[in-house]
Amino acid sequence: MAVDPLSQDELNEIYTFAVDLGRKAGKILMDRIEMRISRSEAQSQKFEEKENAVDIVTQTDEDVELFIRTALQTKYPKHKFVVFLPRTSYNQVNLHPRFLGEESYAKGQSRDYLIDEHPTWCVDPLDGTVNYTHIFPMFCVSIALIVQHRPVIGVIYQPFTNQLFSSCTGRGAWLNETRRLPLIQNPSIPPMPANAPSQCIFSCEWGKDRRDIPDGNMHRKIESFVNMAAELGSRNGKGGMVHGMRSLGSATLDLAYVAMGSFDIWWEGGCWEWDVAAGFAILLEAGGLITTANPPENVDTAPIEEVRMGSRLYLAIRPAGPSDTETGRESQERTVREVWRRVRHLEYTRPGA
Repeated sequence: MAVDPLSQDELNEIYTFAVDLGRKAGKILMDRIEMRISRSEAQSQKFEEKENAVDIVTQTDEDVELFIRTALQTKYPKHKFVVFLPRTSYNQVNLHPRFLGEESYAKGQSRDYLIDEHPTWCVDPLDGTVNYTHIFPMFCVSIALIVQHRPVIGVIYQPFTNQLFSSCTGRGAWLNETRRLPLIQNPSIPPMPANAPSQCIFSCEWGKDRRDIPDGNMHRKIESFVNMAAELGSRNGKGGMVHGMRSLGSATLDLAYVAMGSFDIWWEGGCWEWDVAAGFAILLEAGGLITTANPPENVDTAPIEEVRMGSRLYLAIRPAGPSDTETGRESQERTVREVWRRVRHLEYTRPGA
């Protein structure tokens, strides 16, 4: 069944509400941190492990997700929501907008890709949970609205530094609603460096797959990181000699910083849609490019297509302007192919994507 797109007026109203909701959810995160800091005896944030010791959830994750879901249902009483639990017969009902939250989804064993053409709220109440438990500032609230498989609204609020990244189709992408993204706007957005990935900031994450398997995902990532960092001409021509490598511990914030232009490249495998939905919305609205992390068989001629959000394999390039010899898009695509030459194929799959 065809789904009508939302009007610009509808998008504007939902965007305003989502921005306010993101700030309120972020305040809950900071209030919990202040409670920990102010106690006379130091206490660590209690958490539970999900799949392994670096895949964790706190009570705060679940509390903030419940707060966001309740706020959405209260604001839009005519909307119905489905929380995706494996025991829920969501395939037998026709409710929309739908609500997909990380912690409610993660309680079961299903990893099906559940987003379809209907309006879907995709929320990570606390991205960067490990950072949060250590009071490392790189954590955030992530809220996205997806329509017809594309994120149309994205809100990422980093409360410790009071940075709000946001976007709405037709309104652009913004930092704190006052600075248009990417931040470098005048006289023009720079193209990607002529010898990219050299002179680029490369963003990457170790991920949650820590199995010490020869030629497993972790080993392939490490080899790819070394290729990107090594001096030009080394490693059989794969040395990229990037300016620097950054790992924030939050895929959502990685994407926000690519949209801002602070990071040039983000390469990752293993993320779920709630990790990237809001970041996708903001980066695409800012003029960035997102494609697959895995190099195709023919790097030189393979088409560079927009990646499906549920693929778990992502390569993002910052917004880029034209040079004397290339359009901005051409410089982005050239960079994609040069990254593909230097990275390994990752094995991350999931049903339905």
